[in-house]
This record gives sequence, C-alpha cells and structure tokens, in this order.
Amino acid sequence: IDVRFLPNPFYIEELRSKTGNDREVYDYVIKASQTQDYIRHIKAMLDYVFMQYRMQNKNHLMIAIGCTGGQHRSVSIANWLYRHYSDQYQCFISHRDARVGS
Repeated sequence: IDVRFLPNPFYIEELRSKTGNDREVYDYVIKASQTQDYIRHIKAMLDYVFMQYRMQNKNHLMIAIGCTGGQHRSVSIANWLYRHYSDQYQCFISHRDARVGS
C-alpha cells in the first residue's frame, strides 16, 4: 500500500529525525484529513480481504506499507493498522526501514 502522497513529516524540521513510532509524527500523519480518508478506504479493502480469507480458511495475510524513506508515513499507517486489527487477529508488525531506538 503506497502512502507517498500523504503529508510528509520529513519536511517539518522538528519531526524529520523522528519516526512514526514517535507520538508527534504519528499524530501529524494520522490526523491529516487525507490520511483519515485513505484509512477509510484501506480499512474497507482489508475488511473485505479478511472476510474472503476466512471464507477460504486462509490464515496468513501480509500487508506492506511503503513511503519514500520508510520512517514516517508508512510506520504511522502500519502502527494504526496494527492497533486497529490486533484485537481481532493475531498480528505482528515490523518496520524494516525505521531507525532503531525511535
């Protein structure tokens, strides 16, 4: 899922060195109206996919979120999705490109 069109915290000096694991970056990304609209679309698609997987007795689905640097937008969206779905499904999350320690 490509999120490169969402507002980019990289261009905000005080957010640049942080990641989507930091509350300030997460809030900046998630609270944007574009993001809220996109999340509704992603959630609708994933709800449909999860239902189809259940109907076919499939139990493994991998979702990848991508942005330019892998630090801000993709991490924030992945964290939102993880929090939203982890009470319904067994979920695991990994941020391949996010700097360690953020």
